Amino acid sequence: MAYNGHRQLVLDTETTGLKTTEGHRIIEIGCVELMDRKLTGNHYHQYINPERAVDEGALAVHGISDSFLSDKPVFAEIVDDFLAFTHGAELIIHNAPFDIGFLDHELQQLSYSKKMTDDCTVFDTLKMARDKHPA
Repeated sequence: MAYNGHRQLVLDTETTGLKTTEGHRIIEIGCVELMDRKLTGNHYHQYINPERAVDEGALAVHGISDSFLSDKPVFAEIVDDFLAFTHGAELIIHNAPFDIGFLDHELQQLSYSKKMTDDCTVFDTLKMARDKHPA
């Protein structure tokens, strides 16, 4: 019988801005895989054409320009590969509500009925840090 260890993905996104309610979109997703807390060498990385301009404030943070993104695939073209990679994993994310909110919004835009937390559990390192070291 194959060993089925604890699979975790450290995940981060970059976006065109801060709020989905203002039409902002994901422009980059990156994940590294851990099995039993050890890097496996497996990863997922994708730049995404958001089909809108990147806000100046966001550009100042991540440096990812509209011209760089212009020939990248749109979210609809990468979603199935991304969901297959993340399926069943625990996602480790700093400020998880931000990233999960954007991912769920992208799924909703494509009329997917599911959310990221339907297939994954989420561990928020920002919440952990605040719980451990309250201000």
